[in-house]
Amino acid sequence: MDEQRYRVTGMTCGNCVKHITGAVTRVRGVDGVVVDLAGEAVTVSGVSVDDDLIREAISEAGYTVAAAR
Repeated sequence: MDEQRYRVTGMTCGNCVKHITGAVTRVRGVDGVVVDLAGEAVTVSGVSVDDDLIREAISEAGYTVAAAR
């Protein structure tokens, strides 16, 4: 299982966490999503997860992927 970490800006509350978690969970191959609101980070685990699809899901949810960590 692979793990990817992203720096995400624009998150301000628990609803943001739920929104991002829901959006990223729908990406094929994703097994887990951990959102660290205070650390502005999203960690995604899964098998053969497409980095571009994760970034797109976060962007479409209304947040900015600043850089991979």
